[in-house]
Amino acid sequence: MTAKDYRTKSPLLIFLGYFRRHLPLFLLDISCACLIAGVDLAFPLITRMALYELLPNSLYRAFFTVMVAAGLCYLLRAGLYYIVCYYGHTFGIRVEADIRADLFRHMQELSFDFYDKNRTGQLMSRLTADLFDLTELAHHGPEDLLTSVVTILGALVVLSTIQWRLALIVAALIPIFVAVVAFMRKDMRAASAAVKQKTGHINAEIESSLSGIRTAKAFANEPVEAARFAAANEQFKTSKRGFHRAMGRFNCAMEFFLSILNVAVIGYGGYLIMAGRMDYRDLLTFSLYIATFVSPMRKLANFSEMFANGFAGLHRFVEVMGTEPTLKDAPDAQPLTHVRGRVTVKDVHFTYDGENEVLRGVSLDVAPGETVGVVGPSGGGKTTLCQLIPRFYDMTAGSISIDGVDVRQVTQQSLHEQIGIVQQDVFLFADTIFENIRYGKPGATREEVEEAAKRAMLYDDILAMPQGFETYVGERGTLLSGGQKQRVAIARIFLKNPPILILDEATSALDSVTEAEIQNSFDELAKGRTTLIIAHRLSTVRGADRIVAISDGLITETGTHEALLAKGGIYARLYRTQNALALEAG
Repeated sequence: MTAKDYRTKSPLLIFLGYFRRHLPLFLLDISCACLIAGVDLAFPLITRMALYELLPNSLYRAFFTVMVAAGLCYLLRAGLYYIVCYYGHTFGIRVEADIRADLFRHMQELSFDFYDKNRTGQLMSRLTADLFDLTELAHHGPEDLLTSVVTILGALVVLSTIQWRLALIVAALIPIFVAVVAFMRKDMRAASAAVKQKTGHINAEIESSLSGIRTAKAFANEPVEAARFAAANEQFKTSKRGFHRAMGRFNCAMEFFLSILNVAVIGYGGYLIMAGRMDYRDLLTFSLYIATFVSPMRKLANFSEMFANGFAGLHRFVEVMGTEPTLKDAPDAQPLTHVRGRVTVKDVHFTYDGENEVLRGVSLDVAPGETVGVVGPSGGGKTTLCQLIPRFYDMTAGSISIDGVDVRQVTQQSLHEQIGIVQQDVFLFADTIFENIRYGKPGATREEVEEAAKRAMLYDDILAMPQGFETYVGERGTLLSGGQKQRVAIARIFLKNPPILILDEATSALDSVTEAEIQNSFDELAKGRTTLIIAHRLSTVRGADRIVAISDGLITETGTHEALLAKGGIYARLYRTQNALALEAG
């Protein structure tokens, strides 16, 4: 389904659509549940027959035969309960897994700006806690609803054959209970939605606090984080209180109904016995059926709570699935292949918020195989420009093309395959150093990974580690030094071997000696490739074919290292400042 389908279709129909993939399990679960209901309906009838025929007529052998048969039926019922419990939950988990897979797949399709606006903890909550309630609803919802309806209707049919007047009293009370359920479900659903929102908020706070635990400790700000968590936790408690209040009102009404049902049956049944219209054995049968009513009524109550929780999670799922990616492949988009590497930026404007322009009419033409350094003060637009080339964002105006083809006219996947990026903030997965390097080319052999590590000047460091390439790097690479993390990211690009390179402060975490060593590898990799180097350290771009200075969203100057020094503009000022700082440090 498309995002539009998720916005226009009924959430219930969307949810039931996931049942089709596992229909045999669902039918097995429902069939066994109906057989359980059948056993429950049969026992009061068996009791009535024993009281009317077997015991008064001294048919003791038949009586005990019937009792043994009833015992075997309950043994079968126990086995059916096992099937319902095991395979029913298996069905629910598979539905949950399918929903989570679709949600994660859709999240991968969403653009960078979606993640700019949504916190990781909130999204984690939608992928985990919200979907757990859907598992319960998928398993128990249809089963509880169907068996409750079958049991209640079946019992009413049997009771009407025994004493229709008393059955009518029972039948008149049931719609009242259903009306109470329908009325109170709205409150429970709203309260459940508030709980899920607050759960997402507290998950976001926990994720933020745990990710920044080292910073918190460095500043001795544990009390600040504890206070922030306590505030989020208090909001969570408040929202839970509202849900429990709604649930309490519901259970209160349900318990009153179940109790008054017994009173009504015994009271009116007693009157009928006094009037000679009913036998006490029939009243006993009625009482057994009323006891049978208790279980489906409680199931209906649980279903109402389950429905409220599950649908609150379902609506949050549908909300994300209905979000359109701001960046989409054009209907006629073609894969980008056989790239030579000409990058043409023509009169590009860009704004993140729709108001303040980060880039204002930037134009740049990079020839195939040319190395261009991009420098300038922080906030000038260097990184933004290099994020527009792989189309992480769409420009507000202007165009960017590769080999004369507009990046908006090619598939995003093929575009990303042709561009290698070492970003300023290195992200490493909580895995081995081998897998983190191989992320640049998932099917790479060990020899290819080792070669990439050598070219990134990381091979000797890896061999010195306790488990070599199988060394665990820790969460976000915390067990590696800053320079090692940066070189893992660089090794990924060596492994990917793309025709276009974007190095966003690629050597910013390296010491001067290592930077000088790895620069030779970069020079080798850049041969025959188009390379854009964003740098604060001007030594990184000194040997570039051309250097472009960006300030306040505009290209202010362009030329070689020597030409820009002679010009005495932004580049010259940055160069003199860095040299002065280097002399002071020396």
